[in-house]
Amino acid sequence: MVLIIYSHPSTNSYTNEILRQVTSNLEKEEIDFEVSDLYAIDFKTDMSEEEYQREGFANFDLPIPDDVKNEHQKIAKADCIIFLYPVWWSDCPAKLKGWFDRVYSVGYAYGNDTLEDKNQLMKTIPLGIVICTAGHPNEFLDEIGIAKSMQNVMLDDRLGKRFSKKEMIILGGTLNKDKVRTAHKEIIDSLGKTIKNSIS
Repeated sequence: MVLIIYSHPSTNSYTNEILRQVTSNLEKEEIDFEVSDLYAIDFKTDMSEEEYQREGFANFDLPIPDDVKNEHQKIAKADCIIFLYPVWWSDCPAKLKGWFDRVYSVGYAYGNDTLEDKNQLMKTIPLGIVICTAGHPNEFLDEIGIAKSMQNVMLDDRLGKRFSKKEMIILGGTLNKDKVRTAHKEIIDSLGKTIKNSIS
């Protein structure tokens, strides 16, 4: 099963167009999927005081919030997670950053070396795919080092060893959508086969 973590506030956006292409391709390849639309579910991004006390001091007596547990349950069913979002100021939207802050809870996604008897650990996901839309062309993002920076943060840190295989797809040049739309669609149209080959 593919879990899509989607983060964009507008249904009238190029990123939402890409989401529709992704889900259409998965349907065509007969791959089961679920979309966790962070704006649609109004996912809470700010960590509460109690959550900080749990995270900052590994206080496992404090509870994990229900909305975070819901995301844990979705992850548990996934063989592949796709993170889909626009690039805003060289990173993902705050809504997705807050998802990592809260969902990657201590004892679940990290800090669990000696706590296997007390906590449900995040399983290793076979495949993680990061897809981000960017106004600037890929060549410019490579030239100024932003592409590499985003890859380091998303693939090496946020996905890290939690995923067996990882890749990042930057769909750049969206300031001129008509110029890049066909090339982007070709990339998305190959996604289902890539997933099948990676998790079969």
